[in-house]
Amino acid sequence: MPGGVFDSVTLQKELNVLEQKTFTPTFWNNREDAEKTYSRISFIKETLDPWTKLLNETQEISDFYDLYKDEPDLSEVEDDISNQIMRAKKNFDVLYIKSLLSEKYDRNNAFITIHSGAGGTEACDWVNMLLRMYLRWIEKRGFKVQILDILEAEGGVKSVTLEVSGKNTYGYLKSESGVHRLVRISPFDSNKRRHTTFASVHVSPVIEEMGDVEIRPDDIRIDTYRASGAGGQHVNKTDSAVRITHFESGLVVQCQNERSQHKNKSMAMKVLSSRLYEYYKEINEAEKSKHSIEKKDISWGNQIRSYVFQPYTMIKDHRTSLQSGNIQAVMDGDINMFIEAYLQWKMK
Repeated sequence: MPGGVFDSVTLQKELNVLEQKTFTPTFWNNREDAEKTYSRISFIKETLDPWTKLLNETQEISDFYDLYKDEPDLSEVEDDISNQIMRAKKNFDVLYIKSLLSEKYDRNNAFITIHSGAGGTEACDWVNMLLRMYLRWIEKRGFKVQILDILEAEGGVKSVTLEVSGKNTYGYLKSESGVHRLVRISPFDSNKRRHTTFASVHVSPVIEEMGDVEIRPDDIRIDTYRASGAGGQHVNKTDSAVRITHFESGLVVQCQNERSQHKNKSMAMKVLSSRLYEYYKEINEAEKSKHSIEKKDISWGNQIRSYVFQPYTMIKDHRTSLQSGNIQAVMDGDINMFIEAYLQWKMK
């Protein structure tokens, strides 16, 4: 197993203890604890079993090689051995990236919020482009997505919040938090000048049990307003949309996707709790000045990634230094290379 990612020996010992626990006569007396135990057992098995299978495969390759290495016609089986090694390497790469998703809430669903920076129509179009990129990535992964709030503007979208559901969604998407910079010849500029535009992306985990975050009524202000956009006449006739402002952090979240004010308020509180978890986590890790999106300007010098369309085509992640010249593929949702490079960079 990769060093420093997870301890397989410790996990195996924990698995043995938990499985032994399921045989006790009183195990099902507390159904909630029993379900949590089985959930943990399932997680450990999902983590360890693929590595055990891979280790067995590599042992078989080694045994196969030992069987034929002294034969004069070894060349006849070299291709077979090489193909087995390539398959094992491919499986290892997949498992290694998954093993990097070991932080708290990495397995959870995620909220994504995209905000436009200064730049009017050009900035709103850039948010729309990023939204399309993430929707394409979500579709390719087979994940589900729900638009919780969207503020459309001339030329595109001023801000949008999504809930993305799928295995390890937050673990993958947390790499996207930061300022994204676009350089191109603006289609909205009649003089065909090159423009630099910014948008911020913030990703936080969906947390069902909110024991980590306390929100007191005095800490927030709740405003209601009439929803706009999709939803028919009903949303425009009632103050169903909800906006919540958290005083200490300055965080503002809003939701207008649901048809009732009660449901929108519940979802907005869920988003706020998620964002506050990230906010306090950054403070506790003494990295707020480095990583906090809310307190940074959406402008030059704060970007995590640059997308250059002119005078050349290149996308560069400024944290990992990974570059790609295939800008169309990236804008069509092929961002796995940046996600995986970030996970390895963060581990190091």
